[in-house]
Amino acid sequence: MKKKQPEKQTLDFKRKSINFVKELFQVLIIVLFITSSIVEASRVPTGSMEKTIYIGDFLLVNKFIYGPSTPRYIPYTNVRLPYFRLPAFSEPERNDIIVFEFPGYREQITSEELFFYVKRCVGTPGDTLQIKNKVLFVNGEEFPIPPNIRYEGGKPLPADVEDPNIFPVNSGWNGDQYGPLVVPKEGDVLTLTPKNISKWKTFINREYEKSVVTVRDNQVFIEGQPVDKYTVKKDYYFMMGDNRDNSLDGRYWGFVPRENILGTPFIVFWSWDSNIPFSNPISLLASIRFDRIAKLIY
Repeated sequence: MKKKQPEKQTLDFKRKSINFVKELFQVLIIVLFITSSIVEASRVPTGSMEKTIYIGDFLLVNKFIYGPSTPRYIPYTNVRLPYFRLPAFSEPERNDIIVFEFPGYREQITSEELFFYVKRCVGTPGDTLQIKNKVLFVNGEEFPIPPNIRYEGGKPLPADVEDPNIFPVNSGWNGDQYGPLVVPKEGDVLTLTPKNISKWKTFINREYEKSVVTVRDNQVFIEGQPVDKYTVKKDYYFMMGDNRDNSLDGRYWGFVPRENILGTPFIVFWSWDSNIPFSNPISLLASIRFDRIAKLIY
């Protein structure tokens, strides 16, 4: 039997290597499509939803229900990508637990980094929210109490105690006595004055994705044009954590535009104490919460 010539062996190796790279690339494309459009794994880094969702829970997120899309970002980076979204099978509803792209802090036009939050949707476009003595009301009716709602802050703050970090700016509210606040919807017309523009400045700038609002000579301007009204361009939602006294949520940074909503978590596939470093693997493995694995989220 003749042995293969070295040139033949080299050619076969190159061909197999090229085929392997092609197949690997195809697999990566399929995985990227699935994780960006259908289902994605997500880790919970904060306790704002405890005890509904724990720090260290790893969730599977249904991204298909609210409208699958092409990849929005390069995985494991803060690099955003242009994307195309398909029609949704369902719109977000009150009481849904939702994963969304953080829109930015109260006075940021866009978030400097790409963060994904998980909160409960408590307000849909056009809803009126109000919190009285920590009790949430939507459209005048008490909001359904989540099964694992949690309070850590003691007695409610009085209504005359202002939290300077609350949204919107200069509202005079705090996290326990909040609103009434109307969640904007597409087509709403806002009346703008030099006195109230501080409440709407960042909101309008976010819709334009740049700084367009100015005030001079007792007149509000948008893109250099004097205005006294503004028509909302998008639908918005309001999110709160079930851990009501320990949640950085809509009360502190505002509304979530529909386009930022990615999906809803439906099951815990892994859970452990993520505060334990990987350098201590024995303690980390000992912290696995077997009772959380395969737990449905609602």
